[in-house]
Amino acid sequence: MNTLDELLVDELRDLLDAEKQLVRALPKMAKAASSQELKTAFQEHLEQTKGQVSRLEQVFENIGQRARSKPCKAMQGLVAEGQEIMQEEGAEQILDLALIGAAQRVEHYEIAAYGTARAIAKSLGNQEAVQLLQATLQEEELTDKKLTQVAKVLYKEALQLGQEEEEEEEVE
Repeated sequence: MNTLDELLVDELRDLLDAEKQLVRALPKMAKAASSQELKTAFQEHLEQTKGQVSRLEQVFENIGQRARSKPCKAMQGLVAEGQEIMQEEGAEQILDLALIGAAQRVEHYEIAAYGTARAIAKSLGNQEAVQLLQATLQEEELTDKKLTQVAKVLYKEALQLGQEEEEEEEVE
């Protein structure tokens, strides 16, 4: 890699693979979630992610490159961590909170990656690519916020459940 153009292509290929991995992982995460609100959030993000793949393909077209991915090892690791959580046994709210943590690590990775790609496109003066990447960046940030909102509800439920169990143990 010797130019910003080559760096942008490399970043986009990494992102394309990351998004495609998520298209495969999100249905499994939705199925594993107990909370209906979390299931819905994962399902909505799946549809959004499919649109993000299309948007990346537009960016590739815009820069005159074939949309080709390269293995994103970071996403492979993040998805593997999510899969480990899905195999755990335990209280539903706690496992849902663990899934949210895994999903937010994914979102934060994507936010960083899209921010980087957008900055490169901006320095190259490619306004169309900047706009496409910015649209996805905003979606990732909103998804992160939505996951935080779902987590707040689940934290309260988990605390209440824990207090009820403690009270039952005291009675026995």
